[in-house]
Amino acid sequence: MATESNAVTPLALPVLPLDDEVVLPGMVVPLDLSDTDVRAAVEAAQAAAREGGGKPEVLLVPRIDGTYTGTGVIGTVEQVGRLSDGDPGALIRGRGRVRIGAGTSGPGAALWVEGTRVDAVVPDPLPGAAAELVKEYKALATSWLKKRGAWQVVDRVQQIEDISALADNSGYSPFLTTAQKVQLLETVDAVARLKLAIQWLGEHLAEQDVAESIAKDVQEGVDKQQREFLLRRQLEAVRKELADLNGGPGSGADESDDYRARVEAADLPEHVREAALKEVDKLERSSDQSPEGSWIRTWLDTVLELPWTERTEDAYDIRGAQEILDAEHSGLQDVKERITEYLAVRKRRSDRGLGVVGGRRGGAVLALVGPPGVGKTSLGESVAHAMGRKFVRVALGGVRDEAEIRGHRRTYVGALPGRIVRAVKEAGSMNPVVLLDEIDKVGSDFRGDPAAALLEVLDPAQNHTFRDHYLEVELDLSDVVFLATANVLEAIPEALLDRMELVRLDGYTEDEKVVIARDHLLPRQLERAGLEKDEVTLDESALRKLAGEYTREAGVRNLERAVARLLRKVAAQHELGDRELPFTVTEADLRGLIGRPHHVPESAQDPAERRTSVPGVATGLAVTGAGGDVLFVEASLADPETGASGLTLTGQLGDVMKESAQIALSFLRSHGAELELPVADLKDRGVHIHFPAGAVPKDGPSAGVTMTTALASLLSGRLVRTDVAMTGEVSLTGRVLPIGGLKQKLLAAHRAGITTVVIPKRNEADLDDVPAEVLDTLEVHPVTDVRQVLEIALAPVSAARPEERIPAAA
Repeated sequence: MATESNAVTPLALPVLPLDDEVVLPGMVVPLDLSDTDVRAAVEAAQAAAREGGGKPEVLLVPRIDGTYTGTGVIGTVEQVGRLSDGDPGALIRGRGRVRIGAGTSGPGAALWVEGTRVDAVVPDPLPGAAAELVKEYKALATSWLKKRGAWQVVDRVQQIEDISALADNSGYSPFLTTAQKVQLLETVDAVARLKLAIQWLGEHLAEQDVAESIAKDVQEGVDKQQREFLLRRQLEAVRKELADLNGGPGSGADESDDYRARVEAADLPEHVREAALKEVDKLERSSDQSPEGSWIRTWLDTVLELPWTERTEDAYDIRGAQEILDAEHSGLQDVKERITEYLAVRKRRSDRGLGVVGGRRGGAVLALVGPPGVGKTSLGESVAHAMGRKFVRVALGGVRDEAEIRGHRRTYVGALPGRIVRAVKEAGSMNPVVLLDEIDKVGSDFRGDPAAALLEVLDPAQNHTFRDHYLEVELDLSDVVFLATANVLEAIPEALLDRMELVRLDGYTEDEKVVIARDHLLPRQLERAGLEKDEVTLDESALRKLAGEYTREAGVRNLERAVARLLRKVAAQHELGDRELPFTVTEADLRGLIGRPHHVPESAQDPAERRTSVPGVATGLAVTGAGGDVLFVEASLADPETGASGLTLTGQLGDVMKESAQIALSFLRSHGAELELPVADLKDRGVHIHFPAGAVPKDGPSAGVTMTTALASLLSGRLVRTDVAMTGEVSLTGRVLPIGGLKQKLLAAHRAGITTVVIPKRNEADLDDVPAEVLDTLEVHPVTDVRQVLEIALAPVSAARPEERIPAAA
């Protein structure tokens, strides 16, 4: 450890004050002699040197805020002359620390004080710890000096071996504060002094590294911005030159970038113009690097592309529109009448100057509900054609995001307007025919309910102020004709259905299918098969058999597939040399070309093979998502020896249908004696009711009379007439209650070859909707009581074989 020397000889030295400066031993500093205190101290030292000999010596004492420190440095005046700026100066070298004592007298005008040398004695060789400190300090000092480019100073520092001189050498560091230098001056212990120097130098290097890293990042950012700015300027210059080459000055080739000019030139409603100009102001204030700029440009492009004031003129030739609808679609009279009514009302309103009333125009919202293949989607195109309007189809099947209807907020990346706005934009007019296809297939999840978002769109009282989340300006949809299609009415939310006018498409009769196949399907499939119109013709009997026995559906999709298959077969046979053209396909040719029929009417089968050839089987009518259909109900009683009891139901029945079965059984148990049925067996024997096609779920109350008839047939042993089908809900008292979908059920009965149909009396008014050619082939019996159903449906007792009758209970 370094110790203080024993030299206590007092020294008398003139004081050279240093204002807010510190000189350490070993440092050589130039001082300005124009300062009175400095000049007085140097002159006093020179006078003393002339008297006593040797070099002039002064005491360099820091003066901090007017206060002298207790320790100074003895300095030798090496040279007196002029500084680099021409002022008189002196070069002074610091030699050692001096502890300042009392004042004394001396020559000259300077302040003289007594002082004692306090230099420490450093052992030689240095201890291991001190040597390590020397190495560390030299490494740090070398690193710092290299960053500053002071290579000559690096060599000088490396040559210093004295630990005290090495510590005092840090006094040259410009980053040290005056207080830190005073602390170094007053620290006599050389090792402690070196530790302080190492600490402060290390902290400074760490701060310098952080500062350099920040400066580097900032410089890189500035360089990138400058480069981007330069490139953008160059790009603008290139574009300008290209514009001059292509169109010359003032050609407007770069007008697309001037959104303000485009907005002011566009024919926009006043509220839209104001909103667009506000966005233009934001765009002009934002920088090119701002992400908001791209959002605003995309929004402005969308707004400018919308046909705010574009409208197509409706074709007010009512008779011509009706002819177009009749030519493109057979049947579907309800829809055709509704469109004709709409056009007639529009024409009268236009003639009387009532185009806009209360801010709303005369749009329409129709819901076309019916089974697949009846022409709901293609009807939309025909409506647009008849009205002379643009047509846009919006597929809603499987849509589960509310933003698909109302659009996304502009703050989202990749935001777009909703499908309704996009449909209007695609149409290019504000009064198109928009077909919302498969509206009953819309779903909902955590992203919202699209059906709820459609409430405003499809409300004629609200849609003149529709707001899309992306546009955020009012869009008038009151002049749009919305046609919504659906297969299942029950799948449409009640609130949404209430906003639309319901038009049912219940399917085609066999005659209508033949006309459709002849006039529409056959010409289209001939073209697709590469055949000329006169090369292959289909006899009407062949078309009727295709519609009646090869396909059984409410629509005509399978019929078109059958016609296409038939034409492909004829074309292939002709290419193989097995068939000469022209060729007329008759009913007899069908089996050889496309195989046997798939749907043979029950009445055309052998009596022994019919389903109703045994007691306990009745024919019902039902409505499915694919239209009307014939439904068979089978009933059986368990053997008494099995011990089975109760009611068993199979065929994937819903709760309502299970309850109907319970009601039918309860009615027969309570009125068995009146109906002359052996109902005593129902107490001890299990009853099983089955609905074939067990893989298809079934529900609804309209099979009540059918199940009652099947059970009555089983108990009485009387067969159910093959040509009879029935529908109706049954009550506990035997009343036959009304049902829905009567038209579809009667069409299904007609397709299946049924000739007699039993319906509820309260559904008699629905017969007006059934085509006359179907009613002519059916014998319809409206009934009010299930006893009437049994009288009509059950064959006489003699028709049942004796062995099939259920014996009465003893």
